[in-house]
Order: sequence, then C-alpha cells, then structure tokens
Amino acid sequence: MRSGGSSVTDQVNRRILRLLPGAEVESGGDVPERQPRPLRADALRNRERLLDAAVRAFSQAGVEVTLDAIAKDAGVGIGTLYRHFPSREALVEAAYRNELEKLCDSAGELLDQLPPAEATRAWMDRFIDYVTTKREMADALRLVIAAGTNPYAQSRDRLLAAVARLLDAGAAADTIRSDVDPGDVLAGLSGVSLAAGGRDQRDQARRLLDLLMDGLRYRLHG
Repeated sequence: MRSGGSSVTDQVNRRILRLLPGAEVESGGDVPERQPRPLRADALRNRERLLDAAVRAFSQAGVEVTLDAIAKDAGVGIGTLYRHFPSREALVEAAYRNELEKLCDSAGELLDQLPPAEATRAWMDRFIDYVTTKREMADALRLVIAAGTNPYAQSRDRLLAAVARLLDAGAAADTIRSDVDPGDVLAGLSGVSLAAGGRDQRDQARRLLDLLMDGLRYRLHG
C-alpha cells in the first residue's frame, strides 16, 4: 500500500500543475478536459523518458518512490509528468503497457534485422527481461488493479500475435517447424521465466531457451 506521505505529495503536485502556464482552471477548480492532440517530438521524448524512469523506479525502489524522484530521473519537471500522467496509477499502467508494446513491436524489428530463427531466439531473451520487469513492478501494478483497472487486459493476445509472427516467418523460411502452436511457445517461455527468471539466473535461462529453440527447429520423422 502507498503511504500517506506519497498521497499528500501527489495531491500537492496536482495543485502545482493547475498553476502552470496553459493549465486553465474552471470555476470548479478542475483542469478542463481537452481533445487529445498529437504530441510534439520533444513531448514524445519527455514521455518516453518518464516511462523509462518509471520502470526503473517502480522496479528498483518500489511503490513508495515519489513522483518527484521519477520526474528528476527523467530530467523533466513535475508539471511535465502530470501533463502526461495525471496520477500515480496512470503512470504505472502506462509504464507497464509501454514495456509490453516494446516487446511485441520488437518481433517485427528483429525480423527486419535477423533471419527468422535468430530473431525468434533473440525475442525469447527479451521476453524473459519483460517478465522479470513485470514481476519487479508487481506492487506498483497492484495499485492499478486496486483502482479498478486491469493493466494486463489483452496482454496475452498481443504476445500471441508477436509469437505467431515469428513462427510464421520461420516456417516460411523452413527454419522453424510449421506445426507449432504460438500458445505452446508462450507457455514454454512462461515456464522458463518461472524457473529461471531472476536477474542472477540469466545463464540458466539462456540454456533453457536454447533447448526450447531446438524443439522449434527440429522434428523427428519416422
């Protein structure tokens, strides 16, 4: 649970945000809703820095880390943080979803750079990193769930689509079996992450992933 101190700090920072230039306040004291506009390049960079800093903070320092500390680590002001993420829960959810998006998008990026089998094996390493980060952010993610939002919604579908893309490319290149179910691969990866998902278990994780990859490459005939 978040301490009262962090909650008070968040409330004070919201009041500060309302006093910043461009944050017009209605008579009721709330910031009026605005139609979303495409972010400028500098705003996009700030958002990415905030998301990266949030992942580091919630993974390493836990849920009690202050938003001021996250903004400082990202090299932006607290007002910039609140312009992008109006609450701690919104920041946690966005940080997690960004990690998921980066992982899923990397399937296509790796296929652009490597042969399908090598791309699949490289993606497996990234999956283990993603699950480790997700586990380290567990306390922060519970805040999001307690607030009534499911941060994991559609995560499985996104991951299955990424795995299927890699498998299809490998089958087309005749370097990965064509009879593999993406759900089975995802289950195998999840098993590896449970058995050797710690940051101090990377050598064992790599060996297990190599075994899984061998199973995707070869099929006994007879």
